[in-house]
Amino acid sequence: MRADRLVAALLLLQARGRVTAAELAERLEISVATARRDLEALSAAGIPVYPQPGRGGGWSLVGGARTDLTGLNAAESQALFLLLGPASSAEPEVTSALRKLIRALPATFRSDAEAASRAVVSDAADWGEADREPPAVLRPLRNAVVRRLKVRLAYTGKAGRSTERLVDPLGLVDKDGIWYLIAGTEAGQRTFRLDRIASADVTDLPAERPEHFDLSAEWSRVVAEMEQRRSLVSAVVLVDARFLPVLRSHFGRHCEVVAQEDERAGGRVRVRVAAHMARSIAEQVAGWGAMLEVVAPRSVRTELARIGQELTDQYANPSDPPGTP
Repeated sequence: MRADRLVAALLLLQARGRVTAAELAERLEISVATARRDLEALSAAGIPVYPQPGRGGGWSLVGGARTDLTGLNAAESQALFLLLGPASSAEPEVTSALRKLIRALPATFRSDAEAASRAVVSDAADWGEADREPPAVLRPLRNAVVRRLKVRLAYTGKAGRSTERLVDPLGLVDKDGIWYLIAGTEAGQRTFRLDRIASADVTDLPAERPEHFDLSAEWSRVVAEMEQRRSLVSAVVLVDARFLPVLRSHFGRHCEVVAQEDERAGGRVRVRVAAHMARSIAEQVAGWGAMLEVVAPRSVRTELARIGQELTDQYANPSDPPGTP
């Protein structure tokens, strides 16, 4: 709490230039003696705050100086506020922090910082989708990570089986609107999707954290492992070059051009795509019809033929089903 008071005292000095111990005490709702000790602590810490005795005296920054509490330069402050985004859409704590940061910046930086905070709007929802609300368990898990406390999770796995686990929360990751928790368990380090966590009860037990744990490096390892699982089967396809960007949007990093336009291929581009199984590739390219041709392997072509036969059996009779208006 004293650190909060010292920051508040310095911000008040920057705003007013001079303040008495009585004024500070009233503003922070503390005793005059405590206010005086806080001002003395600022001075002892090397901040140019000194008392001026007599009528009209008080504590002030030497020469009316404006101390840069944050230590940020102009470019850094703008980058920070661009990253944080609009205060109007932030959580109350973030909004409060933004206001304090702006007040702590040198006067010459403030207008640009405020403009940066309003320059970007982040809309995580795809076209046609509703806004994604953060999972309800995000806040308690975030607190547990910061405070390094164990959490008891009620978790539902891919197979639909619910389990209860006591974990050591190590970090949280937002991947395209889907939140993940990386945590230590009795069986080793695991990754949990927050939308599969029914409840997260923070305990009073201290969490164990590997000494050299790096969340960014660990998430890169998790991503590499998952992408490898998602690309166990590959297929070579022929597609018109103008449709290549659309194909890439379907398969992402699992789409690689292996040969440019070839006359023998009808001027089309030869591309390698991948997924976790042949059926998945067939399902993703089936809607392309004749615009795309799968050259290999046979397993994907077989799956496409099966899908085509199912559609033919379902829709071979063009008559409307009974009851259709």
